[in-house]
Amino acid sequence: MDRLDFDAARAVTRRRLLAAGIAGGGAVLAGRALGADVDLRLPGGPSTRAMTSDFPQKGAMILQRARPALLETPMEVFQQSLYTPNDRFFVRWHWGDLPTSIDVETYRIRVGGHVERPLSISLAQLLRMPRIELAAVNQCSGNSRGLFEPRVPGAQWGHGAMGNAKWMGVPLRHVLDLAGVRGGAVAVRVGAMDKPLVAGAPDFEKSLALDHARDGEVMLAFAMNGEQLPLLNGFPVRLVVPGWFSTYWMKTVDAIEVLASPDENYWMAKAYKIPTAPRASVVPGSKDFPTTPINRMIPRSWITSVADGATYGYDPVLPIEGIAMGGDVGVARVEISATGGRTWEPAALGREDDRYGFRRFTARVNVPRPGRVKVMARCTNTRGETQPMEANWNPGGYMRNCVEPVIVRLT
Repeated sequence: MDRLDFDAARAVTRRRLLAAGIAGGGAVLAGRALGADVDLRLPGGPSTRAMTSDFPQKGAMILQRARPALLETPMEVFQQSLYTPNDRFFVRWHWGDLPTSIDVETYRIRVGGHVERPLSISLAQLLRMPRIELAAVNQCSGNSRGLFEPRVPGAQWGHGAMGNAKWMGVPLRHVLDLAGVRGGAVAVRVGAMDKPLVAGAPDFEKSLALDHARDGEVMLAFAMNGEQLPLLNGFPVRLVVPGWFSTYWMKTVDAIEVLASPDENYWMAKAYKIPTAPRASVVPGSKDFPTTPINRMIPRSWITSVADGATYGYDPVLPIEGIAMGGDVGVARVEISATGGRTWEPAALGREDDRYGFRRFTARVNVPRPGRVKVMARCTNTRGETQPMEANWNPGGYMRNCVEPVIVRLT
């Protein structure tokens, strides 16, 4: 793909695409029912969610919240394609006053702070800059939060607050080089167009250490899976931070500020903090433990060919398929167990398009007789980190890290 049809987008993006609800304040999109609710099988509280197709540029999604928009990808989508379709890609906004229309003619990204040459970059200028493309998983820090026991506050996501896409954009390093980073700079803070509804609330901003921001892979992306970003996924430009949780993947970027001192804004100093303990895990009820901003992702895997709690016809061999991710490095291996973790067999791995993306795995599980079967997958990444059997816990419900069993009944 050499260029995207942003000329055609001009007419579309001037319209108030979300005026039916998100901008209205009263008749917020409630989610038209598409049939029976989906059961996310969450312990400790309400587990069912409505399905909705009421959001622009989105197909059938699990409605977690309407304002700000929180839409979860159904697990069956991950079985259908290695790359999550744009219209089924999860959505997570922090503030309710999100942009409902973008005029690509007047849109600008301001670059300032500790730089030699402050810039105001138009979309047309960005599209003429050197570009890169890579596959990477975008995963919410609280993905699978609804499975934490005991339950913690926050969006009660199942496993679908994630997606894998091929991202195309301009390396952030290139833009920083154009601006000329001055000596003594330590971090790069990125701001976006969504705004708080309450006066005095902090704008949503996140920062990366300067060397990380300049690693050549962090990018200002304008395309996903060969198409323009959907409005709800950050059109026209979002930050992509491969291997790191999506709190850093700022949507509708409009400001880049180079900092000469550590970032002490609320979203770095207080929000999205995890325990410094191994696996970000503490004993429930713990207080006053040391914390650090959440950062790189860890290895995870999910079985996608059979659904937890479902019943299927008996066959002595149960085919298993799923997806795995290594976190901020590649997938080394995936193993399957149907013996409660007593024994593990290697799964076959599909191609690796990029170390930051999903990798497909397949296996065949022998089932000696009809009945209940508990199947587990565990991933080991190229750093040697393996999913543990026991789940971690922290009061933010962040960075879930364990083997995720799927229990089915064969009759």
